Amino acid sequence: MSSTIAEIDVRTIPPYQRHAQIFGHFDALQPGEAFVIVNDHNPVPLHMQLEGRTPGQVAWTYLQQGPDLWRVQIGKQAASKEAAEDSCCSGGACCG
Repeated sequence: MSSTIAEIDVRTIPPYQRHAQIFGHFDALQPGEAFVIVNDHNPVPLHMQLEGRTPGQVAWTYLQQGPDLWRVQIGKQAASKEAAEDSCCSGGACCG
């Protein structure tokens, strides 16, 4: 069970800053913690980017799905060993 620590209305953040700020919030989470984002569209690209950055650690739960408002709980879970080994970063090749 995740402990929700914040709700972020991403509609109030300039578009070019949104993902970076959300990544920062996610990186600051401990396993079992979560935050909620509020958006005016389905944030599928964000979900794919988070999974690409942190394979197996993203817990993604839709709390509300449109048509005008999406609320998504984004939590951090401990990475499984398999997810870490499957990551391109496991050998240090793509993680600068």
